[in-house]
Amino acid sequence: MPRALLDDTAAPDGTAAISGPAAPGDPAALAAALAATLAARDADRADQERRLAGHTFDALVAAGFARHFVPRRWGGAEGGFADLVRRAAALAEDGCPSAAWCAALLAAHGRFAAFLPARGQQELWGATPDVRIAAAISPPAGTAEPLPAGGWRLTGQWRYASGVDFADWVLLAAWEPSGSGPQARVLALPAGDFAVRQTWDADGLRGTGSNSVLADSAVVPPHRSFPLADLLAGQPGAAARCHAAPAQLAGGLLFAAPALGAARRALRLWSRWAGAAPHREAGAVHLALARSSAEADAARLLLAEAARRADTDPVTEHLVARNRRDAVATVDLLVTAVGRLVRTGGPDTGPEAGELQRLWRDVRTVASHGALRPEPAAGAYAAAVLGPQAG
Repeated sequence: MPRALLDDTAAPDGTAAISGPAAPGDPAALAAALAATLAARDADRADQERRLAGHTFDALVAAGFARHFVPRRWGGAEGGFADLVRRAAALAEDGCPSAAWCAALLAAHGRFAAFLPARGQQELWGATPDVRIAAAISPPAGTAEPLPAGGWRLTGQWRYASGVDFADWVLLAAWEPSGSGPQARVLALPAGDFAVRQTWDADGLRGTGSNSVLADSAVVPPHRSFPLADLLAGQPGAAARCHAAPAQLAGGLLFAAPALGAARRALRLWSRWAGAAPHREAGAVHLALARSSAEADAARLLLAEAARRADTDPVTEHLVARNRRDAVATVDLLVTAVGRLVRTGGPDTGPEAGELQRLWRDVRTVASHGALRPEPAAGAYAAAVLGPQAG
């Protein structure tokens, strides 16, 4: 069953557990449990085929990830960041990190789409809030040529659109020519107006199917676009905190959540191996367990506190920079923790060896994401604490 991020019950490996069992009869919890079960069962297949199974993706939608940030006026949940971080981490631990990554981004892309004009939102969500939205917005690519009658003609190729094989819509950031220089816009295209190119060949998170999107002179009406700057800045007057927040307040936290679940699953598998028989180098095994479990717990606490702040604290430059810093620190801790387990166990970690290696690849791939690069986060934090002269 999915686990709760803040439950301090000790797990068998000595870390704090993520959850207890789902409440009997709770449809959302039961749907999440089914999604985790399917994701775990199909994890190896997803890794080999470089995309999730269709029924696994369906289960993520049924578990409410697609509607998590959708405005309530369209039947969405207008949910919080802490809840999504908790659920994504649990899905990675009990299911698979690729499914958790797609789940977190399904939710995040619903938040992005909430910046569309009201008519555009109605076109997406008028029938249901459970719309599958993929996105490729960073960096902007392609061109959005303004049309005389309004709207844009969109052409280009965009990389790394996770889960795009199952998408009903895709959000793409493109450059619009203007007298003051190119401006980036986000444009929404329905399935049928874009093509998918199978280009995803990363070392980890293989099951995310983060393929490329192609648009060839697709016509986008005015109500299906908004300036990328709006998303980056947030909507300060929005009723829901998730829509008021600037993009970088919680973006890195959502990427870090699957890595937390992956690391905790790796620790569980490794602990099973370590406890199965005496080891010639027992001291090294004990030290690896103590240090890696402590790092996983430290990462959990950092991530949970940053997600709480994203939901509740006044939004300031310092808060955004602090959350960016803590997202990077979280994945740094997790890379160190899982790497130590792999080095200590070597190739002899029993039947779990293959999955342990996959989880290690997944954690490293999360850490390589542009939103989790240490240097920009450190620069932003230094500027917030020391002032602009810090640069």
